[in-house]
Amino acid sequence: MSGMAAKELNPLVKVALELGPVAVYFLAYQLFQDSPVEIGGRSYGAVVAATAVFVPLMLASLGVSWALTRSLPRMSVFTAIVVVVFGGLTVWLNDDTFTKMRPTVVYGLFALILGVGLWGQGRSYLQYLMGPVMPLSDEGWLAFTRNWVVFFVFMSVFNEFVWRVLGEEAWIWLDSFGQFLLTVGFLATQYPLLRKHMPEDG
Repeated sequence: MSGMAAKELNPLVKVALELGPVAVYFLAYQLFQDSPVEIGGRSYGAVVAATAVFVPLMLASLGVSWALTRSLPRMSVFTAIVVVVFGGLTVWLNDDTFTKMRPTVVYGLFALILGVGLWGQGRSYLQYLMGPVMPLSDEGWLAFTRNWVVFFVFMSVFNEFVWRVLGEEAWIWLDSFGQFLLTVGFLATQYPLLRKHMPEDG
């Protein structure tokens, strides 16, 4: 058991488990976009049908990851819970509003939790989660956490803007690939801050 707990996933397997369900979700939307699914006399739109495909695939991906490593990142578990709740409501009520608001809720909760720790308690919850693998000064952790709060608030508002103003097609691209690309871009902008506050022996 302990040997399995220490096992690291092969990078290609890790990418496949993380991006595989998202890719299938995007393809399912494209497939169902012009031909709504009819089940039991009810018609399900493309987003609802794609969500019904995505949720079990994401849970299966987490199950495989757990079977291989005997561990799951806390953020992945939290995100999975939100996806199941909002995805379940989407399919059950046949209303894609719930799944479109899912990123808004996730990013909003992340911003709230980090903000409470930062301005309410003067501490960085990111340091608690990532400190062992990324040594930074206390000042650096506070600045890094503040920037994440700003980014999460932006992403929450941006998600609402995209699905309400730009429409469903634009939102699908954002939900499938845009969020990942924006996060990578944000992390790239944080490199000078991390380098400034990282100890020389780090």
